Amino acid sequence: MITVWGRKTSQNVFKVMWLLAELDLPHRRIDTGGRYGGLDTPEFGAMNPNRKVPVIKDGELVLWESHSILRYLSARYGAGTFWPGDPAERALVDRWTDWCATALQPAFMDLFWGYFRTPPEQRDWAFINSALDRTIHLFGLMDEVLSRQPWLSGERLTMGDIPAACTIHRWYSLDLAKPRFAHVEAWFERLQERSAYREHVMVPFEELRGRLAF
Repeated sequence: MITVWGRKTSQNVFKVMWLLAELDLPHRRIDTGGRYGGLDTPEFGAMNPNRKVPVIKDGELVLWESHSILRYLSARYGAGTFWPGDPAERALVDRWTDWCATALQPAFMDLFWGYFRTPPEQRDWAFINSALDRTIHLFGLMDEVLSRQPWLSGERLTMGDIPAACTIHRWYSLDLAKPRFAHVEAWFERLQERSAYREHVMVPFEELRGRLAF
C-alpha cells in the first residue's frame, strides 16, 4: 500500500494520483497542506524538509518532488509502458517531464497565481499578461508537436504527458481570452477519455479562487 501526503487540489499531487490510478496500484491519500495543514509538524518535516507536498511512502522508501515520484513509480511499476525500456525512447519521455518543470509549469503557475488565486483588486495585470504570453507560446510549441503525433513522446501515453496534462485542464478552465490550439485540444479530448484522468486531474478547484493563502 502506497501512502500519499497531499491535498487533492494540488497540481503536483494529482500528477502522482493519476499515475497511481493508471498503474492500478493500491494506495491511500492523507489530506495535507493548504487548509488541511500538517506541513509544519515534526513528523512531516522528517519526511520532507522542504515541507511541501506530495510525499509518498512505498515500503521503506520515502520520496518527495512530484517528478521524481513519477519517475520512480514509472520505473518500478510501469517500466516498458509509462517509462520505456529503450534509453532513446526514455530520453524523449524525460525531456517532456523536464520541459514542463522548467518551462510550462513556471509560466502557467505565474498565470494561475497572478490571475486566479489573487483577489481581483490586487491583480498585477502587467505580470498576468506576461505570464499569459509565455504560456501561450509554450502551448504553441506543444501544438506543433501534437500535429505530428497523438502524444507528446510519440504514439502512446507515457509519463512525459503527465505533467503538462495536469496543467491543461486548469488552462481551459480559466475565464481568460486565449487562442485556439486545435492539436492541444484534441490531445485534451483524448486525455478526458481516461477515467483516471477525469477522477484525479479534472477536480473542482473553485476553493482556490482569490486565495493567496488558506
